Amino acid sequence: MTAQHVPVVIVGAGPVGVTAALLLARRGVRSVLLERHQDVYPLPRAVATDDEVCRILQAAGVHEEFTAIARPARGLRLLDSRHRTMAEFSRTEQGLHGFPQTSMFDQPGLERVLRDALARTPQCDLRGGAEVTGVEQDGTGPVRVTYRDEDGEHLLRADAVLGCDGANSLTREAVGATWEDLRFEERWTVIDVRTSLPVRCWEGVDQVCDPQRPATFMRIGDDRYRWEFRLPDGAELDRARLRELLAPWVVLAHDADFEVVRQAAYTFRARIADRWRAGRIFLLGDAAHLTPPFIGQGLCAGMRDAYNLSWKLARVLQQGADERLLDTYESERKPHARHVIRMAVAMGWAMTGGQDGAAAVRRGLLGAAVRIPGLTTAVSRDLSPALTAGPLVPRRPGGAGRGLVGRFCPQPWVAGPGGRTRFDDLLGDSFAVLTVVPLPPTVQAVAAALGARTVTVSDFGDGGLLAAWMRAKRADAVLLRPDRVVLDVVPRGGGDFAARAAWGSLLHTTRIPSPSQPAAAESLLRSIAR
Repeated sequence: MTAQHVPVVIVGAGPVGVTAALLLARRGVRSVLLERHQDVYPLPRAVATDDEVCRILQAAGVHEEFTAIARPARGLRLLDSRHRTMAEFSRTEQGLHGFPQTSMFDQPGLERVLRDALARTPQCDLRGGAEVTGVEQDGTGPVRVTYRDEDGEHLLRADAVLGCDGANSLTREAVGATWEDLRFEERWTVIDVRTSLPVRCWEGVDQVCDPQRPATFMRIGDDRYRWEFRLPDGAELDRARLRELLAPWVVLAHDADFEVVRQAAYTFRARIADRWRAGRIFLLGDAAHLTPPFIGQGLCAGMRDAYNLSWKLARVLQQGADERLLDTYESERKPHARHVIRMAVAMGWAMTGGQDGAAAVRRGLLGAAVRIPGLTTAVSRDLSPALTAGPLVPRRPGGAGRGLVGRFCPQPWVAGPGGRTRFDDLLGDSFAVLTVVPLPPTVQAVAAALGARTVTVSDFGDGGLLAAWMRAKRADAVLLRPDRVVLDVVPRGGGDFAARAAWGSLLHTTRIPSPSQPAAAESLLRSIAR
C-alpha cells in the first residue's frame, strides 16, 4: 500500500469527530475523517445540549444553523412516583455563554448541519464506508492508520490521530487504555415518538424518581417526544403496554396519530478510560468516557473534548509549540468528565433509590435539600466548574484572579464594526486580552507574542457586563485562551501576568505563522521558555 501523509486523521465522523475537524480547519489544520457509515445515522440518539456546547458550535461556525433546529428548554424537574414536583432546576434562555442554558434537538439534524459545514471546508476530507482496521504508532514517528473500503486496503500516515469512534473504540485499544468502572449499569428502554396529540409537558425534562418505575420524559420538537423507562424485562413494547406507560402524559387511543420513530433498549454505564493519550493518539467522546444520560451531558462532554484539544493540537502542529502542551488535554478534561459522570450517577441514584425503608428517607432528604435557597442554581452552575489547576490554569500568589482563572469568560452581545455581534465572533479564534485600563508595555508584548487581540471593554455596548465581571474579581486585564477560558490576570492596580513563566514555556512557538506575531514579541515567550 502507498502511504498518504495527512496532518490529522479522525476516526469516527459523529458530532464530536466532525466538530473537531471544523475547529482544526479554522486554524489551518487539514484532516481526514474515516467513518464506516456512508451517511448520517438516521435515528435519534442525543437530544439535549447546553449553552457551553452552543458556544463550541459557534466556534465551529454552525451556531446559526443549529439554533434554527433547536428548541430551548426550561430545565429539569424531579417528580415523585405520583408525578408531583419534588424539585425544579430552572434554566434560562440566556446563559453565561450567550445561548439558552438547555436546548433540545434531534441528533440527525445536528449531524446534517455539521456535515454540510464539513462539505464547505476544503481542509476536511470525509471518507465514508471506511472501516479502520489498525492504528499503530512506532516511537516518535507518524501514526499508521489502515482502513478498508470498497476499493480495498489503504494506509495513512498522520501527525496525530483523534479517536472519536465510540464506546467500542478501536483507537482506545491502540492507546492501551482500559475502563475504570464508576459503578453504574442499568438497562433502559428508550422510545422516540412523533405525534400531534396533546401531550402534558412543561417544556423541560421530567425525571420520575420512582424505584419501581423510574422514567425520563422530554419534548424535543414541535411534534417530537422522548420517553425512557427502566423496565424489568426490557422486552419490546406493544401498543397496550405503551398506552399504560404513557398514560400520565398522553391519552393513546387505538387509532391515534402516534408514530414510534424508534424503540431501543440501552445499557446506561458510567465509565472513564484510565488514559486518554499515547504519543500522538488521543481519545475523545465515548471512546474516553461513558455518561448515564440523566443530566444530558453525554454528547456535551465529547464536544468539550474537541474544543479543549483542537487549539492545542493546532498550536503544536502549525506553530511548533512544546509537545507538553498536549498533556494538558487529559489533565484538564478528565477531572471534569469524572465530575459530570458522578453527577449523572447521583441523579440516577435519586431516580431509582432502591426499594428498602432507607430509600424513602433518602428521597425525603433530597426533597428537603432542593428547597435550600440557591442550591438549584448552584447545581446548574456545577456542570461547568473551573478547570483543575495546572500549567494552563495557574493559581496566583495571594489569590489574585481568584474566581476568574480556569473559568469561562462571559459572552454578551457587543457592538462590532458591522453592528451588534456575539463577543467571540469579534475576538476571532486565537488568544485575547481584555482590559479596563491602558496596558503596560510588558503585557502588550505578551499579547503580541501570543497573537492575541487586545480589547478595551469599558465602552463596549454590552451594558458594562464585561467590565463589571472583571472589576468584581479585582482584575485590570485578563488573558483568554482560544477556548475562552481565563489563562491569567493582571490584578487591580497594575502589574503583569505573574504566572506567565508557568505557561509561557508551553505556548512558546518555534514558527511564526503571520505578521501578527513578530519575532521581537515572540522572543518574550522564548525567554520565558528558557
